[in-house]
Amino acid sequence: MVMKETFDVTGMTCAACSTRVEQAVSELAGVEEASVNLLKNSLMVRYKDGSNTGAQDIISAVDKAGYQAALHSGFNGDDVAQFDPDNTGRNNQQDAGSTTNNIAMQQYNDLRKRLIVSFIFAIPLFYLAMAHMFGLPVPERFVGPEGALPFALTQLLLIIPIVGINFAYFRVGFKTLFRGNPNMDSLIAIGTSAAIIYGTYAIYRLAFATSAGDLEQIHRFAMDIYFESAGTILALVTLGKFFEARAKLKTTNAITSLMDLAPKTACVLRDDSEVVVPIEEVVPGELLVVKSGEAVPLDGVIVEGACTIDESVITGESMPVEKVEGDGVVGATMLHSGYMTMRVTRVGNETTLARIIQLVDEATSSKAPIASMADRLSGVFVPIVIALAVLTTGAWLIAGYGIEFALSMGICVLVISCPCALGLATPTAIMVGTGKGATHGVLIKSARALETAHHVDTVVLDKTGTITEGKPAVTDVVPLHSPDDTDQPLLSTDELLTAAGSMERFTEHPLGQAIVAHARERDLKLARMVTDFEQHAGAGISAGIDGHAYLAGNLRLLQQNAISIHTTVTVPAPLVDDTVEDSSLETTVTLVELRDHLATQGKTPLFFARDRKLIGMIALADAVKKTSQEAIARLHDMGLEVTMVTGDNNTTAQAIGKAVGVDNIVSDVLPHDKDTIVQRLQQDGKKVAMVGDGINDAPALARADVGIAIGAGTDVALDSADIVLMKSELLDVVNAIRLSTDTVRNIKQNLFWALAYNVAAIPIAAGVFYPAFGLKLTPMIAALAMSLSSIFVVSNALRLRFFKPLEAQEVLESQEVDDAR
Repeated sequence: MVMKETFDVTGMTCAACSTRVEQAVSELAGVEEASVNLLKNSLMVRYKDGSNTGAQDIISAVDKAGYQAALHSGFNGDDVAQFDPDNTGRNNQQDAGSTTNNIAMQQYNDLRKRLIVSFIFAIPLFYLAMAHMFGLPVPERFVGPEGALPFALTQLLLIIPIVGINFAYFRVGFKTLFRGNPNMDSLIAIGTSAAIIYGTYAIYRLAFATSAGDLEQIHRFAMDIYFESAGTILALVTLGKFFEARAKLKTTNAITSLMDLAPKTACVLRDDSEVVVPIEEVVPGELLVVKSGEAVPLDGVIVEGACTIDESVITGESMPVEKVEGDGVVGATMLHSGYMTMRVTRVGNETTLARIIQLVDEATSSKAPIASMADRLSGVFVPIVIALAVLTTGAWLIAGYGIEFALSMGICVLVISCPCALGLATPTAIMVGTGKGATHGVLIKSARALETAHHVDTVVLDKTGTITEGKPAVTDVVPLHSPDDTDQPLLSTDELLTAAGSMERFTEHPLGQAIVAHARERDLKLARMVTDFEQHAGAGISAGIDGHAYLAGNLRLLQQNAISIHTTVTVPAPLVDDTVEDSSLETTVTLVELRDHLATQGKTPLFFARDRKLIGMIALADAVKKTSQEAIARLHDMGLEVTMVTGDNNTTAQAIGKAVGVDNIVSDVLPHDKDTIVQRLQQDGKKVAMVGDGINDAPALARADVGIAIGAGTDVALDSADIVLMKSELLDVVNAIRLSTDTVRNIKQNLFWALAYNVAAIPIAAGVFYPAFGLKLTPMIAALAMSLSSIFVVSNALRLRFFKPLEAQEVLESQEVDDAR
């Protein structure tokens, strides 16, 4: 039997850390998989039960690697009973979300404090050290030979709090370095330590020179104080980590948001009485009563009644679904109209909502194949630089030069090859790229997403709310009557819409509300007096207006009122034949044929009758967004394959999919199916971006290499996604991928420069050309060169500010010009 345990791990700061933790745990006997998630600071381990490895062994292995681990306090999805003996799953799932969120909040608050303190002291430190180079004023006490020592000591006092508040870099960096696994913290610690150590040495020499009155030495060592370099590096790195912590905090809210969807109570039938009890007390087999406007408490089957249920929170389908006796219902969905008694079939961790929660938790805990280029390079770069610095110092000592000369050359190697440029190469580009995206409504929540999006070759689009508007709208208003009703005059479009709107304004059904909204858009005056209004669950409504009995609903309602659904009606030919464009042409079809024709176009028809005689039909559909087709075409131009997934039936799905030009269409999809589709594509070697907006999309968004949520969607989808499109425009999917490509290209340019600069500068700093040409550097010049390298990297990253995204308005205007031609 394979066991699975989840651990909270602290002390990890980069990909090198997670790799080391995974390696340390993987070496234990019986461990089949060890996966670290840096966003959640979690470690998931699968190991064989009965082996000599247990939770304590795993914790010890992590500790030996230089980090700290503890068992996660939330539930374990593979062994719920271990943590949840009552099998309700509710409280433990909440703990899982809240514990992770508390850790992320603690890290965020800690980094915010460090950031504030760092900049409070780094700004005056940098000004004091560099003001004279730019001709800026400084206090007279810090000028000239007399002010050299106060000048240096003041910088020392300013660097102390910066180092103190950021001492974690040194603790973790040197610990991993001494254990043979240097990471980005090691680079930061070595570079800043080299500058601080030499600066401290320079202060002593300055003090000696001052007491001796040696003006030449005073001037020399007054310029050899490099505390500002150390302080600036620490402040900027902390700024980058602060933004990373903020993204982590938002990401960890997904599970908690999902839990909030579950109803807290249920109305249970006990001893022929309705009793409201906490949801945890309900057991399978009990009968629940659910009324209009209430949420379905748990999964079950209808045993009495009929109703219309909005399942969009689970299936993503915008159109409410009619339910009758014997049909299954899902917990957390909303009963729009009608009444039902249901028998509970699943509770706790077995419900559909709980399964979605488990999928999100597992997906966010799984290992994303991210390779940080900077960390891979630093693993080789740091040991080489340290070795070169030691060799340089030793070589000059052996050559007979003094210890001061040799030490100066060794420090030059460390300072000029300071990791500042290498460390800034990635975060600066990411910061500018994410900032640029945010200003145009593309919110990129993590560097991982930005780095990964440019690898995407397959885009999976949820239909409802992503390709379409996500709400029904009137598409056709068709007055009609059957041939044997020639004595009844044909109503005008406005007359039909007025009658329909007058009835529908008394219902909360989304289709009815869409008709009312359409009537008001046309400034139609709806009837004030409507009598005998009645809702017919699963069929439609009836009401009296001006002495006439009206019906509005589906074909079932017509049958119930002795109106034949096989009668023929005359309709405009384009309504049932896409090849006909002339709206003046007419054709005859039966009502059943009309319904089926409209279904192939993704439309839902509502039929209207007056005094049991047919008077018209109004078709509604979840309209395709105006820019969806253009966005999908742009994705194709980028060489991406586009798949549409939807909970709709195949007929509706095919109609919409073909209209927008997607490559693949998958219909009748359940929530866990979307997650499975993403996994299947990944197993085929695809890099997948999932785009959606509903709760049902959350597991797939978390599972995908890049999850992209439409901004108008649920908070759960937004929290589970890596990228959020604030303007709900599918064109922004194109913008996000383009921005990712440009940013990654910029990062590679920065990394190349940082490495090329070091390869060229280190030989000069080591004094290779000193014997022949007298060419050597002082630590001051080396620090300046390092600073210029950093300036180049930052300047190159700032070029991303000129990124120009595609705008929906521009695309629409272009389409209008093309249509005019």
